[in-house]
Amino acid sequence: MLCIDTSSLIAYLEGVRGDDTDLIDQAFSDNVGVISPVTVTEILSEPRLKPAVRQAIVQLPILPIIDGYWERAGLLRAKVLRSGHKAKLADALIAQNCLDHHATLVTRDRDFKIFKETAGLKVLESAF
Repeated sequence: MLCIDTSSLIAYLEGVRGDDTDLIDQAFSDNVGVISPVTVTEILSEPRLKPAVRQAIVQLPILPIIDGYWERAGLLRAKVLRSGHKAKLADALIAQNCLDHHATLVTRDRDFKIFKETAGLKVLESAF
């Protein structure tokens, strides 16, 4: 299962070519592409979002939240912060959602590297 991060999903929706957007296209075709609920929130937060994009986003498969998620996400973020690194709240939530489902994250955001190092998050970082 491939979880598509906001950074790569935006590039995909804008028609930007890259390793990640090619992978996303294939993942959705093969029914193995999903998004995190946080990604839905981030995309829908765009005030100038076109209605067609909104409709497409809400139809994508979304990883469910598993019992205990919020506690695990908080502990994960605390672990990263304790190590002296930054950890955006949204990134910690996406990382924990992927960890809970053993999903690999497809992203253009290098901030997820620390979650790979500290928690074993599987990340396919795009070379764009």
